[in-house]
Amino acid sequence: MTRPRHKSKPATEALTLTPIAYTRSCFKDKFGVPRQPGLTRYAHADLVIEPPFDREDAFRGLETASHLWLTFQFHEAVRAEWRPVVRPPRLGGNKKIGVFASRSPFRPNSLGLSVVRNEGLERKNGRLVLKIRDHDLIDGTPILDIKP
Repeated sequence: MTRPRHKSKPATEALTLTPIAYTRSCFKDKFGVPRQPGLTRYAHADLVIEPPFDREDAFRGLETASHLWLTFQFHEAVRAEWRPVVRPPRLGGNKKIGVFASRSPFRPNSLGLSVVRNEGLERKNGRLVLKIRDHDLIDGTPILDIKP
């Protein structure tokens, strides 16, 4: 099988991502967070939107979505090197599986993906805040993208 030819930048170039928000969560550390958002019914959080993304126009129409996909950084799990296999706690930590077959936070790019319930947009103390619930994010998590 031959590799597809792309006219994009080489994969070896770094990708710079800017957080658009930070999470203010009821989960203060990584040890109290369930392994996926569906297990956290009624857990509430605020996504405090950062300038210059804190414009209501950027969120126009989002109120029609009951759920949102959040791309975030596992900011407390960044390592200099990644490993191809991990030992997930749900398997008792005894069985190794491939990192791409797991929900491990120790990934090549430290990126996570969660689906959360949309609770609406509001202003709090002059800051634009997106309210969410049924989440699995710890306090301070950098949010890189929001999609309905």
